[in-house]
Amino acid sequence: MQQRREGNNLTHLAAHAISQPLVTHIYTADPSAHVFEGRLYIYPSHDIDAGAPFDDDGGHFGMEDYHVLRMDSPSGEATDCGVALHVRDVPWAAKQMWAPDAAHRDGRYYLYFPAKDGEGMFRIGAAVAERPEGPFTADPEPMVGTYSIDPAVYEDEDGAHYLYFGGIWGGQLQKYRDNRYDATHAEPTGDAPALGPRVGRLDLGMTQLAEPTREVIILDEHGQPLRADDHERRFFEGPWLHKYQGRYYLSYSTGNTHLLCYAIGDSPYGPFTYAGVILKPVVGWTTHHSICQVEGQWYLFYHDSLLSGGVTHLRSVKCTPLHMDADGSIRTIDPYGN
Repeated sequence: MQQRREGNNLTHLAAHAISQPLVTHIYTADPSAHVFEGRLYIYPSHDIDAGAPFDDDGGHFGMEDYHVLRMDSPSGEATDCGVALHVRDVPWAAKQMWAPDAAHRDGRYYLYFPAKDGEGMFRIGAAVAERPEGPFTADPEPMVGTYSIDPAVYEDEDGAHYLYFGGIWGGQLQKYRDNRYDATHAEPTGDAPALGPRVGRLDLGMTQLAEPTREVIILDEHGQPLRADDHERRFFEGPWLHKYQGRYYLSYSTGNTHLLCYAIGDSPYGPFTYAGVILKPVVGWTTHHSICQVEGQWYLFYHDSLLSGGVTHLRSVKCTPLHMDADGSIRTIDPYGN
């Protein structure tokens, strides 16, 4: 982001920011927000300065654990509930505890998280707790059939839960085709179809898939898959699903063009048709979010790097109202009110 806003005054941007960090005693990012037991729980990454050099694969994002934040309302104070899970307590994980999500079923709470195994491959793990804030106990092995990063779980109205995941570049999704890894694979280019995230329904136990995952297709206004060179609209990472007026909304980050976008479909499996931009670029290279309805109002949870002075791997979680219009569109938000 320093390159994209070179010469801009961070103090000026901070003065015009539409929201403030939910917590300032630690750095947090990638917030997944849910209402559990009548309160708002946020499951973010916990950013630290791990001392790793910057690279395009995100090696400088060296997170080691997760803290859960609890709020009585989106406008209230956030309570840090402490460490919910640490990488040392995950038998299969070696490093880089990136963006997590959580779900609830039958009185138990489930945390889904990506991490690199001992061979440097991202997998997705599941952990279980009796309370929304944890502590969580991780399964000894990653979830069969999962890979890449950014798990997000959507609970549909019939009680089925769907796991979405995926991220290119450092997230390694570009190395897979039809759930098979090949080191020679690369991100598609030109007019080839862009890669989409993966989706699969969870089984009733919530820690394994009930089916192999399939690719989520995002279409343009002509009904054709988004092109790989359409970096303003194509999927990069951070899938999220919510439902509005009976339709499914897939939202995601475009990565190197630093936008949060959304697409609309009639099934949790897709296809989804691109519909617009949710959030303009923030301070910091990454952008990652969740969307949650609280007492009838929709909210966008996101992050930026203002608090750290623009350090891209030291981010802070924020929250702002999200306006879902009667025609089904989402109003675009400028994080600095321009």
